[in-house]
Amino acid sequence: MPVIRINVTGDRAALHRSPRPVHGALRQTRTLEGPVIVMTHGYKYRPDDAQACPHRNILSLHPAPGPCSGPSWPKQLGFGSGCADEGLAIAFGWDAGGPLWAARRRAMMAGRVLAGIIAELHRLNPARPIHFIGHSMGTELALEALHHVPAGALRRIISMTGAAYRNRALAALATSAGRQAEFINVTSRENDLFDALYEWLIAPPKRGDRSIGLGLDAPNAVTLQLDCPDTLAHLARLAIPIAAPRRRICHWSSYTRPGVLRVYNALLRNHDRLSLPTLSCGLPERPARRWSRLFALPRPQLLLPFAQKAS
Repeated sequence: MPVIRINVTGDRAALHRSPRPVHGALRQTRTLEGPVIVMTHGYKYRPDDAQACPHRNILSLHPAPGPCSGPSWPKQLGFGSGCADEGLAIAFGWDAGGPLWAARRRAMMAGRVLAGIIAELHRLNPARPIHFIGHSMGTELALEALHHVPAGALRRIISMTGAAYRNRALAALATSAGRQAEFINVTSRENDLFDALYEWLIAPPKRGDRSIGLGLDAPNAVTLQLDCPDTLAHLARLAIPIAAPRRRICHWSSYTRPGVLRVYNALLRNHDRLSLPTLSCGLPERPARRWSRLFALPRPQLLLPFAQKAS
């Protein structure tokens, strides 16, 4: 049982295409060795839509072929290998369709449902580490969950070009659960346009607030800017290399760039060896200026229509 597929239905959790109770499925995993890794998608995915179902795409061990098919997160994160200690993957789906503001509101509700899942997993096996990885607006689920889970329940959070505001993230990391969690803020100037659109369309919680794409300053957070040569060189020295960026504008490069999911696998499965101080040492002090990358690469790539591709 390497992957359990769970969806948000209203204000409750339900197994994907199964009438079984979620609690029973989680209880069966309480003795599994290895970490729990919760994975969730961003904007436009919907588990009840066959064309936009994340369980047929990035959250599947075997994604269905198609023009918008992405890499398998579970497989790249070490699941499906048959190893006894590979742990448990939670593929967490929620309705991220419709207008951006409506999807964000549902993301916060989904975060509260996710908190119940994390709390239950922590209760069943308090010694087992529980981690989270999410893309774009999926980061909002983890930030909301930190307000509702016990301290120590969530160990490490990887935000892949997260669509969230700095003050929202800092408030979550200031909770009792947030202070004991580690937040890895993955950014890239390839995502600058989408950060700007988010700031334009979603009102900030505090006047003058900016997206976490510009960096996040907190004692238990580190920003990895994937288009920064110094950052890439530092990761290579840690034996987790990533390919160089190939596009000026791309919302999905934080999980489609060759090698990047292997980096997340290492960060989630070797969180003791790859501590935040280890990650921080050697990184540039400040992220590069917004938009500076848009004019730096030859042969510009076409920007995919935002409404036609899931994030």
